[in-house]
Amino acid sequence: MTNTTITLHDSERQACEIWTRVMGYHRPVSSFNTGKKGEFHERKFFVERHSGQAPAAHTA
Repeated sequence: MTNTTITLHDSERQACEIWTRVMGYHRPVSSFNTGKKGEFHERKFFVERHSGQAPAAHTA
C-alpha cells in the first residue's frame, strides 16, 4: 500500500455551499450580508449534556 498525495488546481475544485439554520429555516451563508457573515464565523459549537450527567472534562 502506498501513500499518494492528490493535488488539485483551483480550476479543478468545486465550490461548497454552506447552509445554516436561521430563525427556523435554512439559508445559504452566501446570501448573508456582511454583518451576518461575521456573526456566523464567530459562532461557537457545543455539545449539550443530558440532565443529571456530570460535566465532561474540557480538553483544548
